[in-house]
Amino acid sequence: MPTATDQLYAQRINRYVTAMRNRKPDRVPLRPFAAEFTAKYSGHTAQQLAHDYNQAFDSVIACCRGFDWDAVVPNMVYVWTGLTQAAGLRYYAIPGIDVGPEVGFQYREPDQINAWMRREEYDELIDDPVAFLYNTWLPRVAAEFAEGPYRRDIALVKSAWAMASYFNAFGPQIERMKEECGTVSSISGMLKAPLDILADKFRGYLGLAFDLKEIPDKVEKACYALMPHLAFIALSGLDPARNIPIPIWMHRGCVPFISHEHFRTFYWPTLKPIVEAIWAHGNQTLFYAEGKWDAHLDAFAELPSGSIIYHMDRADPVLCAKKLGSKFCLSGGMTNALLAFGTPEQVRAHCKFLIDTCGENGGYIMDASAIMQNDATVENVQAMTDFTLEYGVYSSAPNDGPPPPPPENRPPAPILPAGKIPPGACLTWDARRKEIPSITGDPALCKQIWENVDALAYFYIWHLVLSF
Repeated sequence: MPTATDQLYAQRINRYVTAMRNRKPDRVPLRPFAAEFTAKYSGHTAQQLAHDYNQAFDSVIACCRGFDWDAVVPNMVYVWTGLTQAAGLRYYAIPGIDVGPEVGFQYREPDQINAWMRREEYDELIDDPVAFLYNTWLPRVAAEFAEGPYRRDIALVKSAWAMASYFNAFGPQIERMKEECGTVSSISGMLKAPLDILADKFRGYLGLAFDLKEIPDKVEKACYALMPHLAFIALSGLDPARNIPIPIWMHRGCVPFISHEHFRTFYWPTLKPIVEAIWAHGNQTLFYAEGKWDAHLDAFAELPSGSIIYHMDRADPVLCAKKLGSKFCLSGGMTNALLAFGTPEQVRAHCKFLIDTCGENGGYIMDASAIMQNDATVENVQAMTDFTLEYGVYSSAPNDGPPPPPPENRPPAPILPAGKIPPGACLTWDARRKEIPSITGDPALCKQIWENVDALAYFYIWHLVLSF
């Protein structure tokens, strides 16, 4: 017999999915992307959450119990500094070591001269992205690799096992949220745009800005070389039930970081096909549009209806509702400055504006504009929650969101470019087979196991790029 928690979970996931499919649930769902805020609420430091993911998991559970939220991220303090320290990743400042224990982890932007990828290395990246990552990028970003073969090998083993341990812990955490709190896990998988990866993890913003002006052909080829690998990782992490969306964390691909021309020629052509491939599988993509992307709403409107959820950070909610509201669910818009420095009355007033503007007929999810850190006050987050629970109720009958279109009605998946080494592999079986004098048994079994184990090394390096 279903328990009260089972029934609560069923109600919440139906509400969440209905809104994401741009339909009208019984009320506006709450889906706060709460990171270091969970530390403030649970009495932990930012260092404790970043360094010990079990304490981060416990802090999320505390918020699930304390607030009537429909869906949350199992751990929004996603970068586990235990792993980044094991590898010695140079691009992170770790709470309690490099910055104060109450400060969230910081990203260190490389200077143009000492970027994590040099300008003259574009051809190496384009030719074989996986080989480039292992041969050039990883030794440069991992400080432990500079300490000699012993420290290098230990760092590689430690960080690989740490990643496996961390990722394997998410399944039990998601079940715990469901069974103890009736709370839905709000996202599944990982996606970033090729151009954002170039800026975030390889060239740095300044390096990429000069490259776009001086060697645009190399930037374009690099984006297309990265594209099939980022698509492969994304498609590998999709929710099998097709309920929970995959997020794309959108960083520096918008005006004014890049020009309209570069968005049209580099950013969008190498991202749009990935989103279309995800929709061809029946899964939605959550566009977590960090910053202000209003200049590109017409481009996003080209996507099939229902294929994305559009999250508003510094966006104009009125414009987003006008341009996208008829096709896609909108989320966010509750400014972080109000949650940190405003009054509960101001928070409630802005919640009303957002619900009236973006969610009058459904298709809206309440959330902060950007990830909630420990500057948000508990009082204001409670005001956002309570007001949505009261004002966000729809008076007319809800209409459940339709299921994803069946395969025969979905658009065909676009054909993505293929590189020298196919996505999912570091050393292909064909190359390995040439090194084996003979196989006396079943070659198909040998190939299957080789490819399964080889894929572990592939996922390790790409998740360092994407997730850490």
